[in-house]
Amino acid sequence: MTRLAAAFGVFLISFSAIFVRFAGVEPITAAFFRCFYALPFLFLICRARRPDGRSGRQRRLAQLAGAMLGADLIVWHHSIEYIGTGLGTVLGNTQVVFVGLAAWWLHGERPTKQALGVVPVVFLGVVLISGLGRSDAYGTDPIRGVIFGLLTGLSYSAFILLLRAASREKTSPVGPLLDATLGATASSLGLGLVLNGLDFAPHWPAHGWLLALALVSQVFGWLLITEALPRLPALETSVLLLLQPMLTVLWGRLLFSELLSEMQWSGVGLILLGIGTLSLAGGMTERPARHPAAGEAPSAHPETS
Repeated sequence: MTRLAAAFGVFLISFSAIFVRFAGVEPITAAFFRCFYALPFLFLICRARRPDGRSGRQRRLAQLAGAMLGADLIVWHHSIEYIGTGLGTVLGNTQVVFVGLAAWWLHGERPTKQALGVVPVVFLGVVLISGLGRSDAYGTDPIRGVIFGLLTGLSYSAFILLLRAASREKTSPVGPLLDATLGATASSLGLGLVLNGLDFAPHWPAHGWLLALALVSQVFGWLLITEALPRLPALETSVLLLLQPMLTVLWGRLLFSELLSEMQWSGVGLILLGIGTLSLAGGMTERPARHPAAGEAPSAHPETS
């Protein structure tokens, strides 16, 4: 049942970008309502679970992580707008590389020779996805889409690192997810007001797609994954999470006729190969005991979210 729950959670989050595109609203609007609509459901689920024993500091860190998630969702939605659902989701998964680099910089963890060899392969894939200015490249603005895709990977890396610092063993994932969603709601609201891109009354059926995004991805998809994956072997976890961007590419092709150029398909293949290698084989050397596991990179963007 654990494997089935994890696989179903990955299947659910693979539709995140699809719901965003069907909603057809501004990126900030999609980010805000995804989190805002999820809050009451997460609150009720949290109340039904065992008491949350986290400290005030852990809760504040989770909310700060959520603030980074809000920024991540906004730039990811921009990437979808410029380069489509499939490529936007694949690019968001470059966070695996950024988390590893952050662990090297912040904690002194040394990447393995294999990891150092994989990093340029991933970024070559990013360059190929941009289309290099060719007319057959998919997307309204592939180069801009790639830039926002890389920003997605960077901001999601910050979210991952902060959420890890806020998490505690044997704690239900509902509490941290609720706090992170609250932080993401607040940050997307603030950015929306500052940038003047937030529409509080998107027309139907946009509201329906945004509600589906909140329930399917932010609530049920994430809960299934965060509950099930820690109980599975690392190899199975990596393979399952890597299915998410692959499925999203498939949905984009079937639902929106996202016809990628041969060069872009090559870029997708290189990125997924690099991410899969880092996820399955590990990218960092052993570190001193005083820094436990902070540098492990998750296998895929849980959406992208």
